[in-house]
Amino acid sequence: MNISGVRELDVVVIGAGQAGLSAAHHLRRVGLEPDAGFVVLDHAPRPGGAWQFRWPSLTYGKVHGMHALPGMELTGADPDRPSSEVIGAYFAAYEERFGLRVHRPVEVSAVREGSGGRLLVETSEGTYAARALINATGTWDRPFWPRYPGQETFRGRQLHTANYPGPEEFAGQRVIVVGGGASGTQHLMEIAGHAADTFWVTRSEPVFREGPFTEEWGRAAVAMVEERVRRGLPPRSVVSVTGLPMTDAVRRAREQGVLDRLPMFDRITPSGVAWDDGRVVEADVILWATGFRPAVDHLAPLKLREPGGGIRAEDTRAVRDGRVHLVGYGPSASTIGANRAGRAAVRSVMRLLKETGEDSGDERADREADDGRTDREAGAVVAVPVSGR
Repeated sequence: MNISGVRELDVVVIGAGQAGLSAAHHLRRVGLEPDAGFVVLDHAPRPGGAWQFRWPSLTYGKVHGMHALPGMELTGADPDRPSSEVIGAYFAAYEERFGLRVHRPVEVSAVREGSGGRLLVETSEGTYAARALINATGTWDRPFWPRYPGQETFRGRQLHTANYPGPEEFAGQRVIVVGGGASGTQHLMEIAGHAADTFWVTRSEPVFREGPFTEEWGRAAVAMVEERVRRGLPPRSVVSVTGLPMTDAVRRAREQGVLDRLPMFDRITPSGVAWDDGRVVEADVILWATGFRPAVDHLAPLKLREPGGGIRAEDTRAVRDGRVHLVGYGPSASTIGANRAGRAAVRSVMRLLKETGEDSGDERADREADDGRTDREAGAVVAVPVSGR
């Protein structure tokens, strides 16, 4: 720490979800030490990333695909146990095994230009001056709430997926679920067994995908999301371009009419929703399963956004400031993508540190960057049954 009370480090990692822990792991592999060469800051109260906030009925067996963190697989998990518990315990064990020393709960309020080429990271535990930043803040903290005429007049309850409590709370109620993604279908299939009636409303016709999610299909989907990020547009989720998996549960729900879809309504009324063609639906609850946006407001002082509204990035590096790396953003907003992004970000960061002329384990960084074992670790799939993030 220098005389001004600002603590100087090589790298600050913001966020301790899948992407942040992957980056921290690779920072350790290249020779940086926690609390000396780098620090991981997490605003959550405990390990688990966004998974710790998932609703109890989202059991581990319903997760559509969870890839192990690099260097430590998750095996033998009970598929009937809440995913928040399974993955929370796994992340906690991972942090301990690799000695990552995550600081929590710590709120990061802003990242701004400092002196000497460093970035100032202003937090609830003080200010850090970093030569590089790995931002792994994900999207969970920024639920997207669309706005429709009359929304403030609705007398019933409105809530978002981020606050979904599970299906039991909707017993005997008429529930409108808005959103055509995986969360929307999961909510509907759960709630239908408890509610008096359910209605599914989406902006566009949902696309269901038959067959396995192949590596080739995944690469094509990631490439579509990546292209938007390169152009400086707000990223779309990977699932938005892959479609919804046609599982046995989804097939049964469609046969039962649970997933019969209505087009987007035009306005909200005190007692429900209405369309301009005269149709109305009375409801007690509107559940917005409308997704999330990247939680990057703390980066605003750096002016990274493009005119299109997104942060343009090449690989993980922000084009407007090469010291800033975005992991778990856009094409890396999936568990396997986050793993690979963490490794790529560290490789880029170590090149940056080498270029600035300070010794930060550069030879080891080069050696680790070419270590094929890391790729295999990053892509290790958790060996548990999935019936179905």
